[in-house]
Amino acid sequence: MDNSFFNRRSVLRGMAGSTALLAMPGLARRAMAQGAELGPYQQAKIDWRQAEGETITVAVIPAAYFENLITLAPQFEELTGVKLRFEKVPPAQIRQKAVLDLTSGTGTYATHAADPMYYALYQANGWVDPLDDYLNDASLTDKDWFRPDDIVPAWTAANTIDGKLYGIPYDGEVTLQVLRKDLYEAKGLAPAEDLDGFVANAKAVHDPDNRIWGTALRGLAGAGQNVYIYSSLFRAFGGDWLPGGNLTVNGPEAEAALAWYVQTMKDYAPAAAQGWNWPDIADAFSQGTVASYIDAHSSASVINTPDKSQVIGKIAYARWPKGPSGKRVSSIWNWGLPINAKLSDKAKKATWLFIQWAASPETQARTSYLFSGPTKRSGVNRLSLWEQPEYVQTVSGFGDNFVEATLTALKEDTDVDWRPRVPQWPGIGDAVATAIASALAGQATPKSALDAAQAQVTKMMQ
Repeated sequence: MDNSFFNRRSVLRGMAGSTALLAMPGLARRAMAQGAELGPYQQAKIDWRQAEGETITVAVIPAAYFENLITLAPQFEELTGVKLRFEKVPPAQIRQKAVLDLTSGTGTYATHAADPMYYALYQANGWVDPLDDYLNDASLTDKDWFRPDDIVPAWTAANTIDGKLYGIPYDGEVTLQVLRKDLYEAKGLAPAEDLDGFVANAKAVHDPDNRIWGTALRGLAGAGQNVYIYSSLFRAFGGDWLPGGNLTVNGPEAEAALAWYVQTMKDYAPAAAQGWNWPDIADAFSQGTVASYIDAHSSASVINTPDKSQVIGKIAYARWPKGPSGKRVSSIWNWGLPINAKLSDKAKKATWLFIQWAASPETQARTSYLFSGPTKRSGVNRLSLWEQPEYVQTVSGFGDNFVEATLTALKEDTDVDWRPRVPQWPGIGDAVATAIASALAGQATPKSALDAAQAQVTKMMQ
């Protein structure tokens, strides 16, 4: 076997001393980045204080990438004179709380961490403002400074409905193969190029007698759980959610994708994985009991937690395997920030200034490789950061090929139609999740499970 895949280190390594900023002592550099030094923001040709005196509430999930942003919030308040209030809402609840606030018209949340699959619902009801007017207003946005075209295009596309943008991506992810490189090397294996190869690799390293299972994929039912993985499989098998304009979740491609999912889990995953979400998989991988999985690249920080992981230094990454269609289909997931349409004009300006600040290249850097806390974000919204030597050096520590695999997936493997972006998605996602779970549990065949889901979906779309 050619082990160059595992031995190749991340691009741009060794260039960390090539700029004046990076040549600064680490403590001085971080003090500059996290202190109240506002110079980089004041270079923007806008009046940051045009909404001074406003207070806005931002709903976020309790995750490190938002905690980093909250830590820097005093910088925004000093820059703008706008007071920020953050409300932390668990992921399972934030969608429902946001919808409740939007439907009530109370405008409690000026913005929130929004699921990209909800923008079609928001747009259909006029609950959030299209952001193109904010982006194109020179009094509110300095495009040369903000550089919106540098934001991951697939994430922006995911937050766009009928040609209008409704949420600016703050943090996001792509899905990758995560591999135990030591187990693969011992068997002379290379990362899989296609789904058949992925199964063959899982079979080769599968050793349950010694508490090593070949792989695991999300089994827990949920529109953002098992559907998260299944959607990529469905598209990779050639599935089309809207053939002829009709929402369709069954059919030959869907059945083949679900059958692959069921058989792979049955043959090479722990039985308990039927109820696992991604943290459970990451934990099992960290403990050395799972040899491979496919999930969000951001799980890399979890499996590299020093006091919990037993596999640090034994990890490698690769792109999603190709499906029968010849496509690699990663997720388009991102937490975006919309503007509540019920706000006053001044509050909307304050909210836009916050979104522009949070999503800017400067804040993305300050909440990632320049952040002095223990967690370094890997879900930055800027393609250019993946070419910054110190950022590359920081995230290269997650394992072999992490930077190359993630950056290539961001550029080449994302699919804006990964899931059907329709207003009825919340119900559709739940119906598909139930179908997947019943098939994984052996309670229904892939065909009967998907046919039952289709019956529900057809009613929802009427």
